Amino acid sequence: MNRKVILTCAVTGAGDTTSKSEHVPVTPEEIAADAIAAARAGASVVHIHVRDLETKQGSREVAYYREVVRLIRASDVDPVINLTAGMGGDLVIDPQDPTTHMPGTDLVNALERLPHVEELLPEICTLDCGSLNFGEGSNIYVSTPDMLREGSKKIQTLGVRPELEIFDTGNLWFANVLVEEGLIDPPPLYQLCMGIPYGAPVDAGLLQAMVHLLPKGAQFTSFAIGRDQLPWVAQSVLAGGHARVGLEDNLYLSKGVKATNAALTDRAVSIIEDLGAEVATPAEAREILDLRVQTPTAMGADL
Repeated sequence: MNRKVILTCAVTGAGDTTSKSEHVPVTPEEIAADAIAAARAGASVVHIHVRDLETKQGSREVAYYREVVRLIRASDVDPVINLTAGMGGDLVIDPQDPTTHMPGTDLVNALERLPHVEELLPEICTLDCGSLNFGEGSNIYVSTPDMLREGSKKIQTLGVRPELEIFDTGNLWFANVLVEEGLIDPPPLYQLCMGIPYGAPVDAGLLQAMVHLLPKGAQFTSFAIGRDQLPWVAQSVLAGGHARVGLEDNLYLSKGVKATNAALTDRAVSIIEDLGAEVATPAEAREILDLRVQTPTAMGADL
């Protein structure tokens, strides 16, 4: 069992959750405030998406990321900042005419998914390691081998640690190829995502099988969504990994009780400590993952 557990809080995500809970943050100020509150509650890492202020859906607007990062870095806490780089992979097709893109499509190339990472130089950014039938309907998340190699090279050049998002076993296979090809600097950081339709189901045996496929020296986090989120904190730690909670993946603290990011983080800290482990401080997380802290040249001292 892992004794020093890096705890990530995924603050808001990009899903259609704002109508389901008033606690899901939308504006840069709200997202930063929730990230700061989660860090105060014990999160080692805060994982950041941003949202369009009018539609409240996920956004790639660099200015929003810039403001969230500025506010977090100006606060009294210093969590590791993990920015998503998964936006720009959504393809919604007409099932009767698959060459027609439907509303909801936001599809750009690998480098166009990274301008906020290039400007803000977070310690971690995500890299979604394969394409996926994303839920019901005709929504496909697109991340091809060519795109992934190009994105990996850019992230490596920037000195940012990619968090390899693994939604199914084929994603894990290809992530291992990226490691073998030298496109991922050591130690590789994997995130095993369970329960997202239609990727890997929430199954302890499957988690263990995926852990066995990780390369030597890898660090990993695993999380599950919805009602499985908090029990999976224990599952991931017992499997030797780190943990993730947050409103991106789950809106409830218990049945009928809506959660906040701080409350989910606090509950996860208790679970980890009840197992006899400790939550890593941000400084310890930086050491475990060998993260590079950089000053963004575009913003200078403002960040």
